[in-house]
Amino acid sequence: MPEPTVTKKEIPLPPKGPKITDMSADTITQNAILINSQHKNKRLLFLLQKIVQHLHDFARETRLTTEEWMAGIIFLTQVGQMCSDIRQEFILLSDTLGLSVLVDEISHPKPSNATAGTLLGPFHTHDAEVKEQGGSICSEGKGEPLLIEGKLTDPEGNPIVGATVDIWHCDANGLYDTQYENRTGPDMRGIVKTAEDGSFNIQCTRPVAYAIPHDGPVGKLLQKINRHPYRPAHIHFIIKKEGYDQLITALYEKGDPYETSDAVFGVKSSLIYTLDKLGEEKASKFNMKADDWSLKWHFKIITEEESRKLVIQRNKEALRKNAVDLVLNEDGLPEPHSLD
Repeated sequence: MPEPTVTKKEIPLPPKGPKITDMSADTITQNAILINSQHKNKRLLFLLQKIVQHLHDFARETRLTTEEWMAGIIFLTQVGQMCSDIRQEFILLSDTLGLSVLVDEISHPKPSNATAGTLLGPFHTHDAEVKEQGGSICSEGKGEPLLIEGKLTDPEGNPIVGATVDIWHCDANGLYDTQYENRTGPDMRGIVKTAEDGSFNIQCTRPVAYAIPHDGPVGKLLQKINRHPYRPAHIHFIIKKEGYDQLITALYEKGDPYETSDAVFGVKSSLIYTLDKLGEEKASKFNMKADDWSLKWHFKIITEEESRKLVIQRNKEALRKNAVDLVLNEDGLPEPHSLD
């Protein structure tokens, strides 16, 4: 019987590029940065350079052990495995480390006369339904009725017409609709458009404090380091209008037990509200009860151009403080002055 023919697989020659040799703790960082620099995208080059530098510095400064790094890899693997179409464990990890709030502050800075932004959180969906003015975003029995009377303007008080206000919050059980296995559609979430005077009215329920999902790796991490998983009562908003910088924010109830220890660092003093009773006149207008709750809030947003100018201004200030050989690219983001 003839011998089977073995076809030798041709291995291509390595492309021309930097040579990395003499691998050691002293050379590995520069070698990794060098091998990642074979392209002309200066922003990407900068990001890769910094992440390698900081990760390697972290390992050196902490004298990271093989066992500790493997535990970190297993943890991140478990975080990824916990993600699904309706649960984003990596966003939760980013939130609990304070990174989400920091990135939002860098990407969408606000002047002092505009509404502050805060983190998106892991429970936003894209299936919220558009509601009429004064309509309800909640099904029956989800909590104590609350009327939100909002107004949207620019910082000078000029009304912004036709903006979409996407609202979502938890029910009286401290759960979002996506946390129920029998979910058939959106609940406790909805979209309303601002009227000619920038106003909007929507019925919902009084939110309560709740625990972020803590049955996964992020929750186990919090438990290990003696942190609680609770968030104070709050209502989420995404406000969009063409030509204006998108506002992602939330309002927090004053006096909530977790106001000063939010598990995801979302509370800002300018976003804290107090509730009033609705009263007979408005209760009659909106087919509610006089002792139902009322929340009034004036949102102020800036234009995309104003936001861009503020981002560039803040980035320039950061470059001056860091005193490094960087410039701002056409998007207003720092990158190396040249590829050399």
